[in-house]
This record gives sequence, C-alpha cells and structure tokens, in this order.
Amino acid sequence: MSLSSKIDLIEPAVLADFMQQLKRINAVMDDAYDRAAQQYGFACDGCRDNCCRTRFYHHTLIEYLYLKEGLMTLNADRQDRVKLRAITVMDTIEKARDNREAIRLMCPLNVDTRCILYPYRPMICRLHGIPHELKKPGQPGIVGPGCDTFDSRCGHKPYIPFDRTPLYREMARLEQEVRQATGFEGKIRMTVSEMILDFHS
Repeated sequence: MSLSSKIDLIEPAVLADFMQQLKRINAVMDDAYDRAAQQYGFACDGCRDNCCRTRFYHHTLIEYLYLKEGLMTLNADRQDRVKLRAITVMDTIEKARDNREAIRLMCPLNVDTRCILYPYRPMICRLHGIPHELKKPGQPGIVGPGCDTFDSRCGHKPYIPFDRTPLYREMARLEQEVRQATGFEGKIRMTVSEMILDFHS
C-alpha cells in the first residue's frame, strides 16, 4: 500500500487542519530564512550548483501528503509530465548506480529553473543554503555550513545565528500528530521523484 493511501485514513477536516498547521510552520521557516539571508546580503539566484540537483531525502508523512496536495493542483497533462520526468530521474539514477557513477539530476518539479510547486516544497528545500545551528537533546549544538554558492559569495562574513531547532521541533510535533491519526509507524526516506511515483502507485 502506497503512503498516499494514508490520506484515506484521516477525516477531511482533520487533514485540512494538519495542512494549515504545516503552512504556518512553513511561513515561520521562510521568514526566519529570509531574515538571516537578508542580513548576509545573500540571494539564492543565478546558482550554477543548483540545489534542485541535490538528491535530498525527505522523512515526514505530513510533507509527503502536502506535496501530493500540491501535485493535485496541476492539470492532468502537467501531472503526467512531472511523472515522466520522475521516471527518467529514477531510471538514470539506477543506471548510474549500476555503473558506479556519481550524477546530479534536476528535480522533476523544476521547470525552466523554477519549482512549479514552490509553495508546497519540503522543509529542506526551504532551509538549504545558509549556515545554521541544530541542537539535539543532551548533545552539543551543531553548526552546519552554507552551500557552495553561499560560501563563494558570503563565506567571508561573520556567522549570523540561525537556529533551526525550534523549526524542527514544530515539524516533529506535527508529524507525530499525523502519524497518530493514521496509525502509520514506518520510516520514510524518499526523494521527491520517489514520492511522485508513489503517488501514482
């Protein structure tokens, strides 16, 4: 059974409430990122090392369901084209894996350098790029680096605190509520391409 079938286990009004909570969390993420980026004077544009070519893995059921909701806003023709691009990405990755080649492929949602589901993009797509902090319980805080483009443009500037911990905590809280509502207890580790194909399985 695909993960998307979990939607059927949630009452529509409850699912809508979960989506509204996610939108609020995403708005806080975007605001926190924008404020830090503005202080650096960093703009994510004209990047040769496009992060949409990075194979990010996503781990939350709520973001999976939200991305599916976004995909449903596209007409049938655009959905089919997205699915075909996802199939191409997965087939190419499999061949490269067999040949032990390292490749970077464009996300199937990126069309003409733009994400066609930008408002529905997952958390890592929102937060990637600038240096950040993450504090896990009982462990020292970790400071993660910015992307290569950030380093080349702003790497000489002093670090501006950007603590992702509260954002991750809020996402974890919401994810726990969604999993309780669905009874889903499994692990998720999927790329955007894998999620798109799972929506259609």
